[in-house]
Amino acid sequence: MELIAFYIFAAIITVSAMAVIAARNPVHSVLWLILCFFTAAGLFVLIGAEFLAMLLIVVYVGAVAVLFLFVVMMLDVDFVELKQGTLEYWPFAGLVGLAFIAEIAIASFARGPGARDVFNPAPGADTNAEAIGAVMYTDYVLLFQLAGLILLVAMIGAIVLTLRHRPEVKRQNIARQTARRRADATTKVSVEPGKGL
Repeated sequence: MELIAFYIFAAIITVSAMAVIAARNPVHSVLWLILCFFTAAGLFVLIGAEFLAMLLIVVYVGAVAVLFLFVVMMLDVDFVELKQGTLEYWPFAGLVGLAFIAEIAIASFARGPGARDVFNPAPGADTNAEAIGAVMYTDYVLLFQLAGLILLVAMIGAIVLTLRHRPEVKRQNIARQTARRRADATTKVSVEPGKGL
């Protein structure tokens, strides 16, 4: 059963990777890419590396969402027009979601009781999550922290690159707000009785 699941997942990865490149619509391309990552996580589950599977889903699928947001910001896509076309993507997104559910079922069935682990954790821990955590937070803690710092700088750089000051957008000026006096903000009006403002 594991071999059959491997061939199914390999075929889905190949088709979805080719569809990422061939898709003309960027939304479809992103959905194909998410399906490709999710299926690769299924392959990790098949060999018993559940930590790498969850890492692939959380980190890379989240990174794809951020990347898509970055592309939308760089291309200056009209958000109103983008929101209007969301209903036409629901059937395609539903098919991708059904593929996710089917892959989870196949991986769970193939990794049922009695399945042998191909992945061998090096430090002798019970699971690969414990083994990777023990190595990462003892021997490679400095490199791990440096990788996080590099990702933080890259995220700030992406925000700075896409930040545009448009004259028609109202912005907050904190210095002007704090320097404002009561006389600048209020006016005293003499109102005649019975006439109002």
